[in-house]
Amino acid sequence: MELKRVVVTGMGALTPLGNTITEYWNNLRNGVSGCDYITLFDASKFKTRFACEIKGFDPISFLDRKEARKLDRFSQTAIAASDQGVQDAGIDRNNVDVDRVGVVFASGIGGLITFQEEVLNFGKGDGTPRFNPFFIPKMILDIAAGHISMRHGFRGPNFAVVSACASSTNAMMESFNLIRMGKADIIITGGAESVVSEAGVGGFNAMKALSERNDDPKTASRPYDKDRDGFVMGEAAGVLVFEELEHALKRGAKIYCEIAGAGATADAHHLTAPHPEGLGAKNVMIQALADADMQASDIDYINTHGTSTPLGDVAEVKAIVDVFGEHAFNLNISSTKSMTGHSLGAAGAIEAIACIMAVQNDVVPPTINHFTDDPELDPRLNFTFGEAQKREVNAALSNTFGFGGHNACMIFKKYK
Repeated sequence: MELKRVVVTGMGALTPLGNTITEYWNNLRNGVSGCDYITLFDASKFKTRFACEIKGFDPISFLDRKEARKLDRFSQTAIAASDQGVQDAGIDRNNVDVDRVGVVFASGIGGLITFQEEVLNFGKGDGTPRFNPFFIPKMILDIAAGHISMRHGFRGPNFAVVSACASSTNAMMESFNLIRMGKADIIITGGAESVVSEAGVGGFNAMKALSERNDDPKTASRPYDKDRDGFVMGEAAGVLVFEELEHALKRGAKIYCEIAGAGATADAHHLTAPHPEGLGAKNVMIQALADADMQASDIDYINTHGTSTPLGDVAEVKAIVDVFGEHAFNLNISSTKSMTGHSLGAAGAIEAIACIMAVQNDVVPPTINHFTDDPELDPRLNFTFGEAQKREVNAALSNTFGFGGHNACMIFKKYK
């Protein structure tokens, strides 16, 4: 079977750096930190008191107040981003076959805020079970995909993907495969995560996964810095509209880029730690390159998983050097998590958008907050420290890795 070509025709985003694609990209390019002290709950007694929150988000600006109360924050942001993406792609029910428009959407955790609220409310009572009838439909992580499809009347493939921090990249990979195999014309894909809450921050603090740099939150996310001390919690929603090329051309859609290939592997190593030699990361990049029928030398930019954890950053860099050899030193590498924090299941989606904008604009966004070189990292590598760099970006690769050893990778290239 001849596989169909797949392109990106629309995007939408709510991020700690802005609630539109333009605002998000401008702040990425300018090296702005999206981190600050937590406002969504009282974090004064927590080991970590800062996060990268979405700012200025009001669900009532696009949802009826009664409808908004039926949705967890992660679903609210997912709907807002999907509205942007669908509008950007110029899709309406009159110019597409809704039976061939799907939604494959991800979250790493789903409605944790709702779960926390309901369980705490129950615990305050006398043991009589009193739960909000929307408790379960607000909490389950597939519900964002359901709401997006219902809002727009899209009746194609509809499901959720969960693989921790690789979730939205896996969702995009599934969407890519469905379209190129002819199962759909368009799929709204991406991910949303909103777990800046007592349970979210407290849980990750207990794992010793989060930075505790409370005296300087703006610089707390320090990928590749010798003194990095953990990741910074973020929240975000990112949406991409994937479309079969001929279908996009027929309806005169604008095309941001082409999706070249994708891969998915497992570390099969540890519950939370990466393979020390980056074996799973190495294999997933090799797989994505093979799927794209590309050579390592065809890649210009890698948006790394780069979470600012001591073990993860080193393992991924080892994998990059193994896969790319001498070409690794010609690449630009950057971790946009230095600005957005780590938005868990939404990370792959907003980082895919960063890759696509890099391809579109021939600009590589920076890795900020670098102060001290790490002797474990090869100094010949270009981590794009401090400032964005202009260069031709014909193809960009995006890595995302999740607890459980899940690895996912996608390659985006200029449409020709």
